[in-house]
Amino acid sequence: MDRKRVVIGFLGTTLDAGRHNRFERWRPSVDLFLHPELPVDRLELIHGENSASLADRVVGDIAQVAPQAEVRRHLMPMKDPWDFGEVYSAMHDFARTYPFDTEAEDYLVNITTGTHVAQICWFLLIEARFVPATILQLSPPRRVHESETKRSSYSVIDIDLSRYDQIATRFRRDRDEAASFLKSGIATRNEAFNRMIDRIERVAIRSKAPLLLCGPTGAGKSQLARRIYDLKKSRRQVGGPFVEVNCATLRGDSAMSTLFGHVKGAFTGAAQDRAGLLKAADKGILFLDEIGELGPDEQAMALRAIEEKRFLPVGSDREVASDFQLIAGTNRDLSEDVRAGRFREDLLARLNLWTFDLPGLADRPEDVEPNLDYELDRYSEREGSRVSFNREAREKYLAFATSSAAAWSANFRDLGASVTRMATLAPKGRVDAETVDEEISRLRRGWGARRDKREAELLELLGPSGLAEIDLFDQVQLAEVVSVCRREATASAAGRALFAASRAKKASANDADRLRKYLARFGLDWSAVRAMTP
Repeated sequence: MDRKRVVIGFLGTTLDAGRHNRFERWRPSVDLFLHPELPVDRLELIHGENSASLADRVVGDIAQVAPQAEVRRHLMPMKDPWDFGEVYSAMHDFARTYPFDTEAEDYLVNITTGTHVAQICWFLLIEARFVPATILQLSPPRRVHESETKRSSYSVIDIDLSRYDQIATRFRRDRDEAASFLKSGIATRNEAFNRMIDRIERVAIRSKAPLLLCGPTGAGKSQLARRIYDLKKSRRQVGGPFVEVNCATLRGDSAMSTLFGHVKGAFTGAAQDRAGLLKAADKGILFLDEIGELGPDEQAMALRAIEEKRFLPVGSDREVASDFQLIAGTNRDLSEDVRAGRFREDLLARLNLWTFDLPGLADRPEDVEPNLDYELDRYSEREGSRVSFNREAREKYLAFATSSAAAWSANFRDLGASVTRMATLAPKGRVDAETVDEEISRLRRGWGARRDKREAELLELLGPSGLAEIDLFDQVQLAEVVSVCRREATASAAGRALFAASRAKKASANDADRLRKYLARFGLDWSAVRAMTP
């Protein structure tokens, strides 16, 4: 049995009426049947209620030029043919109910007629395979010279992207370049990290919602935020600047002014108006690093600015607008801060739509080597001289840097400083084994000093003999408890921080009392621990 060719298309209210054409009465729905090399067995003609009389004329004209062809009319009422949602819904319903028979029929969709919105919807429905068809585009006849007119033409287009290796390859390359862009071109090898960067890239391109970047100090939050901005700017998704604020540096009355601005005379020393950093980030990206360090008043103002894109400068009774995208960074557990009353729950809820946890360098040992090369390149660009490792030195350094002995407590800041030291001391621009040995010793001492700080605190509290009587297991736990006590202002606040999980389960009736009992096990009390605070 011969397969039938079926064309589906809209009635052209202008083109099929024969108006506004370069040549008299070229009508695409009729022209379909004037190409012997493309025989059409059936036309599925879609039209609206107001075009019934034109549809009658077109069907009659087709019967004259192709009496063997069949024309089926489909009424598709639409209030606004330029409303994307309405048009797509109507066309989707048509596609869902149409009895496609791909075993016996080949389908073409004529995009020559219909609005641009309808053309886009045809592309979407065909690519999603709701309509198992290829695209047909007709072109009117063109004048060769005064006495001759060339016949009309057509093109058949298959938009199944999987059949176009070149396009698919380019798409993958563009996607990979975007992910590499966020990684500063570093060929990272950690699969979990690479998957996270892929996700960040998709979210950054498609969304203006806040992003929350979590991770330890030196994990690269600030650099990643800047690269997200550069990526969005390269795609013309932002027009304003990148404004970075380290919230840990905002203290006292100046914090509100720095962020939200002030008007002249708002306070002593306010000699002129100040726009503030949130206003400076208008149409761009605002990066609030260490957002957990914001005070309660600044948190409340920031929440309103994020939600409404409006805020009040200090001393002003007139609101200011700023349309920015927020990226926030933190090395703290903001959920824990919420439970301890240090961070607003509603602000965290607003930030927590897209949260990404950046791992420390010690958790990505396979990425030490590519980052080592990156830091060497940065040094060369900065200092104008090329430095490299000899083979023995490189192997020795990487063996240590990827081992459990490498704490990388400051993460990429540690690595960058380490490379700078070795490159500076490298004889004749070549890092040798002796230079590496010296650097490894220095790193060990530095990390050891940081670990020894808590041990020194316990020595101060308990004395050598007291500390010697406590198991190492208990020493580690006690050191953490002491650290929390020194950070919090009251025993109740420290208890809430330490026993948050049991509080949530209502298993802890009095956090402060529980803390005091724990300290008493080691002969300590709250006042003794707090007395150590500088």
